[in-house]
Amino acid sequence: MIRYVIIDDEVNNIEILSSYLEKYRDNLQLVGIATHVDEGVLLIKNTQPELIFLDIQMPQKNGFDLLQEIGERSFEVIFVTAYDKFGIRAVKFSALDYLLKPLNIQELEEALYKAVEKIKQKKYNANLENLIQNLNNKQHDEDKIALSTGRETRYIPVAQIVRCRADDNYTEIHLLEGEPILISKTLKEYDEMLSQYGFIRTHQSHLINPKHVLGLTKGDSPAVHMRHNFLVPIARQKKEYVYQILNQIIKP
Repeated sequence: MIRYVIIDDEVNNIEILSSYLEKYRDNLQLVGIATHVDEGVLLIKNTQPELIFLDIQMPQKNGFDLLQEIGERSFEVIFVTAYDKFGIRAVKFSALDYLLKPLNIQELEEALYKAVEKIKQKKYNANLENLIQNLNNKQHDEDKIALSTGRETRYIPVAQIVRCRADDNYTEIHLLEGEPILISKTLKEYDEMLSQYGFIRTHQSHLINPKHVLGLTKGDSPAVHMRHNFLVPIARQKKEYVYQILNQIIKP
């Protein structure tokens, strides 16, 4: 029996979620509900749940504040939230599950299945700890991104990513050292996650870290010279945008 709690300030969402999860009552036990962070912290400490359905946006304090106030985090978290660009990006950055309101039942089932499997295996929740570390890093210069290959999850400092290349619905991540890592996410997703770190989409198939740019070729076939002697093409419609940014970085 897996014990779970719901922490959400929207009563309607709590009713929908708890009503749906009732069908799993032979395997899941609801041990408490909280509608704000302080109440949620006490609930977690008193009930010691294995799974938390956690809203991000709540009055006064948010779901991230709750996680930082909890000492030992030996539980799985499924974030349930209205669209919040920063919040969702932070969650995706650490390869954690989230559900958008209004709830989609299929997505809920998928997230629940993954959470239950992790709980059964009793794995240390490194993804959650990575999220907390990134939130606590005020300068964000040492943030790490969770890269899941299916066989393993690696936590790579963003600064070590040189470039990303699209490969159909996969993305090939090239690092300062070691072999590229192939991830089953689109380049668009990494563009959204890494844009806050200054990464530039130079082409439909390429995303680069400007910190690892060595030079720039203009003319009929514009390209960016990257570490490891690789030329990244610049799309015609992005040419002026890329030039403007890189000219501020590359010293003559």
